[in-house]
Amino acid sequence: MAAIIFDFDGTLADTRRGILDTAQEVLRRMGREPADEQALAATIGLPLRENFTRGAGFSETEADEAVAIYRSIFDEVAVPSITAFPGVEEVLSTLDARGIPMAVATSRGQRSLELLMHHLGLDRYIPPERCFGVETVARPKPAPDIIYVILGKLGVKPEETLVVGDTTFDIEMGKAAGCFTCGVSYGNQSAGQLAGASPDYLLDDLRKLL
Repeated sequence: MAAIIFDFDGTLADTRRGILDTAQEVLRRMGREPADEQALAATIGLPLRENFTRGAGFSETEADEAVAIYRSIFDEVAVPSITAFPGVEEVLSTLDARGIPMAVATSRGQRSLELLMHHLGLDRYIPPERCFGVETVARPKPAPDIIYVILGKLGVKPEETLVVGDTTFDIEMGKAAGCFTCGVSYGNQSAGQLAGASPDYLLDDLRKLL
């Protein structure tokens, strides 16, 4: 592979608890009952508004308010609990030493992505100019648009690029762009769920990517 594109949440970073805690705090502040955590978790990997429309049954207007609150409290509520998954730094440092260009494609906002990459020390391997948040394109995952942007930035072809992610949204996005795909089952979706999207590879530990 000439380049590797990683998802962030559930692939590089264990953000699940932080996301769920922040979403539930948003519901509390809006006077709503706690949402079913499985329903909320099923939307991780999609744009933030869908955490609330699909995960908590909010209207579009309510979701806009919820997103604003979520972003205002995320740093305080979620960031302290967020860690990189085991082996992530080892994998990124090894790939970097091999001279393989890497990028991040996520449904997370750009500011939050860059903050967390720095918080985890991963920006030494994938700098901010190779981190692409949800604002990058009009159509988010599972549309392939963000991958096309990254391929252009890196100057590589889809058939020589691997997309790595923990959800079927990542696999569908990579396949639609014509890339090879790799699912990781330690994140937000199980191996069985990921297998349904027919990734080229399926790993239970990112270190096996090496």
